[in-house]
Amino acid sequence: MLSRTADNLYWIARYMERAENLSRILRVTDRLSLMPESAEGVGNEWHSTLVVSDCEEGFYEKYDEATPENVISYLAFDPDNPSSIRSCIEAARRNARSVRTALTSEQWECLNSTWLELSRLKESRLRGGGLHGFLDWVKERTLMFHGGTVATMLRRDSFHFMQLGTFIERGDNTARILDVKYHVLLPDNAEVGGGLDYYQWASILRAVSGYRSYHALYKDGIKPWLVAEFLIMREEMPRSLVACTAQVKECLDDLAEEYGQRHESHRMAGRRYSQLRFGKVDDVFGQGLHDFLEQFIEQNNKLGEEIARSYLM
Repeated sequence: MLSRTADNLYWIARYMERAENLSRILRVTDRLSLMPESAEGVGNEWHSTLVVSDCEEGFYEKYDEATPENVISYLAFDPDNPSSIRSCIEAARRNARSVRTALTSEQWECLNSTWLELSRLKESRLRGGGLHGFLDWVKERTLMFHGGTVATMLRRDSFHFMQLGTFIERGDNTARILDVKYHVLLPDNAEVGGGLDYYQWASILRAVSGYRSYHALYKDGIKPWLVAEFLIMREEMPRSLVACTAQVKECLDDLAEEYGQRHESHRMAGRRYSQLRFGKVDDVFGQGLHDFLEQFIEQNNKLGEEIARSYLM
């Protein structure tokens, strides 16, 4: 496969995963902002959304204040924001046009119809009660695309590159969501383990579709260290860091077998998976959760760069 084709497939998956992640983050932020206690720090949740989506710098170049209207507009519809939901879906569809023969008809039709429907939407219609409907629609369309990928693509290099993009992006997002809760959401004067803290951890679990799964595994209620273990080291949880890293390693192993050679990216992925697979949550908190997550995000970015050097250039 041409490296240009592999690059397009990889980024189609990343863009669609990023659009889904943003819809999840915006939904949980809107829920948190409705809490009465949030009046003590107006705008805190919406600023946190900019931090977790890595859009803080670009946002404040354009806006002075992180109001709900400004943040929703910038993260959902702004064409000048390359990570907005609109920009991600547009970029995925543009890349798909370049590699239509590498996609199945179900994938292309889903991408094309999603973009056409999105381009007809007016931002003014989504204010108030329309926001949740829009975010649910984005999640449904991206899940439909991912489902079409798994259900219709041949298990060969094109499929592996798309899965690589999906799980590199998903691991990054889970780490960011967990990090922003630990350091940003809880006000300085709020009690750790109190009602506000409990509700925020529950919202984080809902953001990654893990609320019911968490309670199926843990019977002691919502505890910060158990949530961290669940989202970092439980491979049963498909959005956990270890599960995403395992999928990346598996895709790279499949590519190595198909192409008959291994690269530095394979060593990096194997090492990161082993560290997470055999690590303990006590070690994470001993290092510092924030430091651990920052290190994961940095290593995840380096792995993405190494994958690009190995296959996408």
